Amino acid sequence: MGTTERADRFYADQVLDRLNTRMREFVARQEMFFLATADRHGECDNTFRAGPPGFLQVLDDLTLAYPEYRGNGVLASLGNIEENPHVGILMVDFLRDRIGLHVNGRARIVPDDEMRRAHAGLPVDPVPGRRAQVWVEVTVEEAYIHCAKHIPHLQRVPVGERGRAWGTDDVKRKGGDFFGAAAEAAERGPFVPAARADAAAWREEAARVLAKAEEPKAEDKGFTGWFRRNVPA
Repeated sequence: MGTTERADRFYADQVLDRLNTRMREFVARQEMFFLATADRHGECDNTFRAGPPGFLQVLDDLTLAYPEYRGNGVLASLGNIEENPHVGILMVDFLRDRIGLHVNGRARIVPDDEMRRAHAGLPVDPVPGRRAQVWVEVTVEEAYIHCAKHIPHLQRVPVGERGRAWGTDDVKRKGGDFFGAAAEAAERGPFVPAARADAAAWREEAARVLAKAEEPKAEDKGFTGWFRRNVPA
């Protein structure tokens, strides 16, 4: 596309292998981010995480960690991380600076008690639906800007009396069948893998993932990062 020179300049000038001071300050005040994972076959998933400011913890300039709250039980991201530790995090500040930050790295799943033993200052959220079951610890490999050019500037709306339904199992409060998928499920065809369509298999896999979080992980030394290039700084 004729942008090699511009891309090389971006990699040389903007892609860091750690979080600098401004990046750490930016991360510490975010209330949401988008998470990209893939399984061992490269099948991708993208999801959304949110919590109080600081729920994405900056442990040091090479390490982030975020809590996995009680969700819908699918465990797609955790399952992918067990098979393939490489993750991409995108934080976008729509409200103040209208800028974004990408962090790519290597993740591992850590039980809550183990994480708190290693990092005694981690906050304990009083809201039951925001109490960590496990943590995902991410070793930073690339950190770089997402430009403001197409980021909309949004305004915060006051939360209503009911607020967020943290930890709820009420189907309607979680969004119900908003997109009408349930009515078409019988016609969705054979593309859904049989193991994933089977509820018992999903429960077994979820139990396996959480149990494996307590096992020691072998470090993967082979991966050098998506954006590593031999470009002089």
